[in-house]
Amino acid sequence: MGNKGVKSMVELLSPARDFPSLSTAIKNGTDAIYLGLEGYNMRAHSANFHLEDLKRAVERCHQNKTKLYVCTNTIMKNNDIKNIKKILPTIYAAETDALIVSDLGVIRLAQEEGLDVHMSVQSNLSNNDSLKFLKEIGVKRVILSRELNLLEIKEIVQKSPLEVEVFIHGAMCLAISGRCFLSSYLSQKNANCGECLQPCRKEWYLICDDDKLILGEPLSGNWKSSSNFPKGHILSPRDLCMVEHIPELIDVGIDAFKIEGRARPADYVGTVTRVYREAIDSYQNGFWEFNKQWLKDLKEVYNRGFDTGFYFQTPSQNSDSNQATKMKKDIGKVCNYYAHVSAAKIRLCGDLELGEEILIQGPTTGSLKQKVESMEINGNTIQRANKGQNIGILVKEKVRPNDILYKRIKTP
Repeated sequence: MGNKGVKSMVELLSPARDFPSLSTAIKNGTDAIYLGLEGYNMRAHSANFHLEDLKRAVERCHQNKTKLYVCTNTIMKNNDIKNIKKILPTIYAAETDALIVSDLGVIRLAQEEGLDVHMSVQSNLSNNDSLKFLKEIGVKRVILSRELNLLEIKEIVQKSPLEVEVFIHGAMCLAISGRCFLSSYLSQKNANCGECLQPCRKEWYLICDDDKLILGEPLSGNWKSSSNFPKGHILSPRDLCMVEHIPELIDVGIDAFKIEGRARPADYVGTVTRVYREAIDSYQNGFWEFNKQWLKDLKEVYNRGFDTGFYFQTPSQNSDSNQATKMKKDIGKVCNYYAHVSAAKIRLCGDLELGEEILIQGPTTGSLKQKVESMEINGNTIQRANKGQNIGILVKEKVRPNDILYKRIKTP
């Protein structure tokens, strides 16, 4: 879709873990992108941008009239403050649009460097007095606590001296505003410094002191000698999904809608961005009607089941692991692209048939989704190709050498 024409009244903010994610977010209509730098954000175990990549990322965003925000929202000890002081001039020189922070000391350092500051959800901001104070010390935007309901958010927005941002889609944490110590306790990995190993997403046994219940189910007399204990994802909330409630959110007057997912791949970012772009535009253009296809598309990419979080109620108690209806399989790589015939030469490392759905992902290409409508070998049309063969396929957009080809298949 791209970012052409007049910008939305509400900003759509998408995550990016790498250049393919960034590119596909732009192509699917995001207004802004947020990313993390190696060593300074809450996703230490996922792909992150390096400092030397930042200027190129900002340029690509600005060329497409898209803003770029940098996350530096981990707990900051004295040594961390010393390190971030060293990189702030580079972040500013790259023309970054804002810095997302959770530490009061970093606010001052960012202002001294001339950077706009957005206060992270990690700060658990839940009232207007906090926002007034942050206004006094120069903060431009706040990301509100996820534990607020819609009426509480509306009250804050009506009196807010700052821009207000909320999450509308993606993973939710068991702990309040992500302040969890479970990973630290079990694995000595500090979630508040971006090292969370997500033990909450595993299946757990819950045994009561009286030996009568496990996860609410009656116990047999010999449960202690049994290896088949009832278990479940009792610490794992479902994912937030507010696509059906875009009108209510816009009417509250929120300034920015944020998609969670800096650990997610480009196809996830592209699908979720496109769906929310269409939903937002539908309502703001005066033609709102919920499209069931939006929810179907969201279910095709990674998810743990959907919920509305705290917006209308207490979130559902638990979820299973990934519930995506489709998964992707790496089956090849682009060798060349021929613009005059809109075709790509592919080296296969897996089998491919006519009519199958594919993804092509790369740093500039982003994530291209389509069906295989034409396939050739040495000028001869074929119905099926096998591992090790070089084939030609028609593609809807320009792709590039070394882009990865995936086949989308139904989840077993």
